[in-house]
Formats: sequence, structure tokens, C-alpha cells
Amino acid sequence: MKSFVKIAASLTVLATLSSAAIAQNRWLPYGPDGGDARSFATDPHDHNHIYLGTVSGTIYDSHDGGQSWKRLAVVGKRDDLVLDNILVDPSNANHVLAGGWVLSDVDGGLYVSNDAGKTWTPNKQLAGHSVRSLTVAPSDPKIMIIGTLDGVYRTTDSGTTWTLISPEGSKEIHEVESVAIDPKDPQRMYAGTWHLPWRTTDGGQTWQNMKEGIIDDSDVFSIIVDPTNPTNVYLSACSGIYRSTDQGMKYTKVQGIPATARRTRVLMEDPKAPGTVFAGTTEGLWKTSDSGRTFLRNGDPSWIINDVNIDAENSKRVLLATDRNGVLLSNDGGLTFAPSNRGFSSRQISSIAQDRTNSQHVYVGIINDKTAGGVFASEDGGLTWTQKASGLSGADVFSLTQAPDGTMLAGTRHGIFRSNGDGWVSSGLTLALAAEPDPEAPKKPKTPVKTPAKATTRGRATGKASTKYHAPAVSSMAPSRTVPPQESNTGVYSMTSLDNTVYAGTEEGLLSSADNGRTWNHVRSAAGTWRLVSAQGLRVAIGDLHKLALSVDKGMNFHEISAPTELTYITAVAVDDGGRIWVGGREGIWVSDNNGTSWHSQPNLFVPNVSGIYYDHASSRVLVTSHEPNTLVFSVHTPDLKVSYSDAGWSLRTVRPVGDHLVGVTPFDGVVLEPRMVVSQEQPLRKEAPSKTN
Repeated sequence: MKSFVKIAASLTVLATLSSAAIAQNRWLPYGPDGGDARSFATDPHDHNHIYLGTVSGTIYDSHDGGQSWKRLAVVGKRDDLVLDNILVDPSNANHVLAGGWVLSDVDGGLYVSNDAGKTWTPNKQLAGHSVRSLTVAPSDPKIMIIGTLDGVYRTTDSGTTWTLISPEGSKEIHEVESVAIDPKDPQRMYAGTWHLPWRTTDGGQTWQNMKEGIIDDSDVFSIIVDPTNPTNVYLSACSGIYRSTDQGMKYTKVQGIPATARRTRVLMEDPKAPGTVFAGTTEGLWKTSDSGRTFLRNGDPSWIINDVNIDAENSKRVLLATDRNGVLLSNDGGLTFAPSNRGFSSRQISSIAQDRTNSQHVYVGIINDKTAGGVFASEDGGLTWTQKASGLSGADVFSLTQAPDGTMLAGTRHGIFRSNGDGWVSSGLTLALAAEPDPEAPKKPKTPVKTPAKATTRGRATGKASTKYHAPAVSSMAPSRTVPPQESNTGVYSMTSLDNTVYAGTEEGLLSSADNGRTWNHVRSAAGTWRLVSAQGLRVAIGDLHKLALSVDKGMNFHEISAPTELTYITAVAVDDGGRIWVGGREGIWVSDNNGTSWHSQPNLFVPNVSGIYYDHASSRVLVTSHEPNTLVFSVHTPDLKVSYSDAGWSLRTVRPVGDHLVGVTPFDGVVLEPRMVVSQEQPLRKEAPSKTN
């Protein structure tokens, strides 16, 4: 622990939690490096300065040609923008444009920076437009065009004002995925749609369909025009790669790339070697050195490539932006590649766990990264990470916990896995929910079930406990039995340990294991889907979006309890050592100190969009985090219920203690570390809100 304190102390100057010091106390990103990278843009004034766009609205940049990265900003202050297009003004290095779109929505926009990407302002004229492509005229930097879902827009004043140059309401020129401008004639432009490509030779007054030689209904992902011979035009589509030698009127399909790899997201020509073109596909990188007559694959066929960047001064240096593997760098013209993700983390972390005997041993579970994800482990409190995914077969990891014997357990959609030191092995999930009781199990005498009395206060946050509520009658858990492991596709969303038992919240009910995760049984009194599990002392609390249940006998029996009626849905649950239950959601956080009979708000703890609640037993505190726009981390000292807070500078899913510091999990940007936890001196955020009553 002392070594970690020394390292962390060197990270930044200690700061107190005053309004003047919040910016100094910003937490520091530490990986795990890699994840989804979407797009590059090179500063034409400095070939070593490269911008990198992500799927979560975050922009990074590099000043050493892509060898290392620094997080610049979140564009639009939102985490749902896919940044597939970044452009640096050739006449002004500080003027940068970024086009974004939103997955499964028509939203998006154009954003402008005048300080080299540090801050961003939305362009009001294109607010809400789904921007899918963006380029600048090589012969006139004031001319730029944008492709959106509703057509093509052009600016002649470096992006200050924009004009729709494709026919308004056109049933053909819409959903524009790619654009290009002739390097010598800025009036000649190309637009690739989700259907076919188009061109204009008069600045958009008239348009011609380019389809001869192209398979009908081809999504056109990328268009490039040869800078030395503009008659040569290349385009990539879902049906393959095409080449034209007459400025796009007739096309010939390029051979040599297999049909399975024909979804070519990007084409990029070597600026120093006309005729050398890289094709980034959903099955790796392909390269031609003879103007598209033949292609050869370089690198791993499993790479999904979103963008290619070639150094304008040293074309041997090639960067790839990929799904899951982040940035890949080649210094030999694309023959070999190595990861180049130092400082870049676009990981979606779902879970975090620690070794009980050494809190600096931290584990995080990753989703959406397949074989590049799984589990990452740190032995130095989160400063460095190593992938530990052998045996998981690319499964998404939704939950992590440590079994009583020290074994790490990982919950996936394909069951629960146990760490065996070198990798992971499946424990199997047993006793399907619909299975009949074991006929050899001892029979329990039937007893009548009493009907619970009605509550006069249904869990509403009254600020005081109700005295006229009777807890529902409890049902008993079926006797456990050993069943051979069975394949399971149930999602295992949360896990926790209590004494010698591990509990797992799944889509098929609550599971328990008394043998460190080797075999599992359903807890019969907790049927249904449970996504949240927390345990402390005698109590085990479980929750789902709209329901809660509680056990006061270490998980032997559960009964449902009413949730705070203010919550539209439940996002976090925790139990502390004082017998309190903490529940959070979009509307805030509520506490019950009478096993769910009634709920009340906690003074000085008004936190919207609660993302995580964690009870830190060693320090007797409840830690609370929330989604955007809040970046505060709250700590409630359970012996006296005093509230303190720290500003992380990041929206966090949850936090964990490492010595006297905290490790935070962001929604999309990996792990961040607190430089030093310095709490406010009993300084309230605001006055307590009036309590609500029926």
C-alpha cells in the first residue's frame, strides 16, 4: 500500500474539495488501453499531430505520430456521438471540425473547435443532422462538403454557413455515407449513398447517377480521387471495391478480395506512391500496389478496420483505427502492425472486483470487445493492466466477484467462469429454473401461508419510518442438490459473496454456490430476473428494474419489499453494516433502515442519475456515483451518516477503494484513478429537499 501511495502522490499536487480546487482534483485515466477507434485526422501543419475519434463522443490526439495519445475533450458534452469524421482546416490548425451521428437514431451534428480540439461548439445550422461524411477541397480550403441523412451540404466560408446542394427532399440523394472533391476542380464532387454513388460537375446544381458496373443497391462507404490523376476514382461498397478511369462514369470491380471481406469501410491512397491503395475491411487490411489490379491481405483477418491513416511525409508509417483492438501502427508500409494505444482507452467496463487480501489487485470485466476484451487485471491499483481472457472465448463479462477461497469468478451470458490462475474454466450453471424438485430430496410438511397485511405506506420516501407495515410472509428455499453442469445462456449480471456463499443475479433467478462457484443452485424463494445483488451481515438485497427483495437470514429465504415509488426504475442497490438498504435510480437515492418498510432521503445526498452504490466495509462508508452531467463521487460515513464528496471530472459507473485512493469506472473511457481523496469538511451541497408523503 505504501508503494501505491508514493506513486499516486507523484501524480498530482494534493487538492482540497473547494470550488477553486475542483479542476486540480481531476482523476487521471489509466486504461485498460484499446477498445473501439473510429477515425483519424492529420493536422496538415504538423504530420505528427493526429486526432482520433471514438464511438462515445471523445476525441484524443497524438503529437508523436500515433505512438501515444491524450484525451482532449468530449464533443457536445454527450457520450452517444459516433465521431467518424474529423477535419483540420488546412489554413488554420486551430480550426477543427467534427461530424457525429448517433447509433439507432437520426440525431447528430457538426461541432467546431477553435482551440485545436480542447473545446467544442455545435454548429446551430446543422444541429440534429446525422453527419456521416466530411471533406475539404484540396484546391480551396474554404470549400467543404458534408454528407448527412438528408443530403449534401456545402460551405464556401470554412464552415461558418452551410447550404444544401443536393435536391431538397430527394428520394435518391440522401443517406450520404461518403463524399469526395476533385483535387483540381472543386465544382466536381462525389457522394456515396446507402444505395449508389452520385456526382456533380457544377457545384451541386445538377447531379448524375454513377452506377455503370456497380451492383445495384450498394452502400458506398468510401470514395477517393487520385490526387495526381483525377480521372482515377476508387469507391468501396458493401458489394466490393470499384475503380473508374473516367471520373466515375464507368466502374470495374476490383478482384482479389474475397466476398466475405467485401465490406470495405475505408480506402486510403499512399500520397507518395500513386497506385498504392489500402482497403480497410471487416476482415482485415488489404493493399494494392498496382492501382487496384491485385490486392493482398496484410495483418490479422479478424481486424475490423474503420479508418486508415498514412503519414504524408513517411508513408511507411500507417495507422489503423479498429473495433476492439484500438489503434494499430505499422512502420514498414503496412506489412506488420503492433498495438499503439498508450493513453487511449475506449473500453466499456461492466464490472470491477478486488482481491480481499490485497486491494491493489484489481480486476475489470469488459463487454463488446470479444477476444480483445474479457477480463483485465492490475497488480498496482489500476496503474497498469494485463489482459486475462484465456478460456472466455470472447464472452462479454457482466460481473466479477471473489469466491470465499480467493478464486475470481466472472459472470457472462454463457454461464459463470472460474479463474484457475492461467485462464478461465466454465463452472456450468445447474438446476434450471423450470426443473422439477429432486424426488430424493426430503419432503417438508406443508404449512398454510398467511396473507400479509396491507401496507399503509408503500415505500414512499416520507423521511420517517412507517409503523403500520407488516412484512410479507417468506417462502423457504428448496434444499440444494448437486446436478451435473449444464450449458447456460443466461446473463449473469451481478455477483457477491457472503461468508461461504456466492450469490449471482441472473435472467433466470438468483443463484447460490456453497463450493466457491463450482456448482450452482437456484434460490427458490427468489424466482424471476435479478440484476443487482448486495450482501452484508445477515442481509442480502436483490433488485431488478422495478422490484426489490430482501433476505434477513443470509439468503436462506427472500421476500419482496416495496421500492421507493419515486424511482421509475432501479439502477443500484447496496446493504451496509448498519442494516440499511440503499437504492438509487434516475430520481436520486433512498435509504431504508427498517428492512424496506419505509424509505427516506439522506440529508446532503441529492444525486440524480445514480449509476452505482458500493459499501466499503473497511472504511465504513457508502460510495455513490452518477451518470452525466454529474461528475461528483459521494461518500457517506455510516457510523454518523456524514456526507462528503469529491469531483472526479468524469461521469462514473462505480468506484472502489485502493488504499486511501479510489479507482473509478467510466461508461466508455476505461478506468480513472483519484490522485488523493480529500473530503469536504462537513460542507453541505444544499439544503435538504422537503420529504414527500402520501
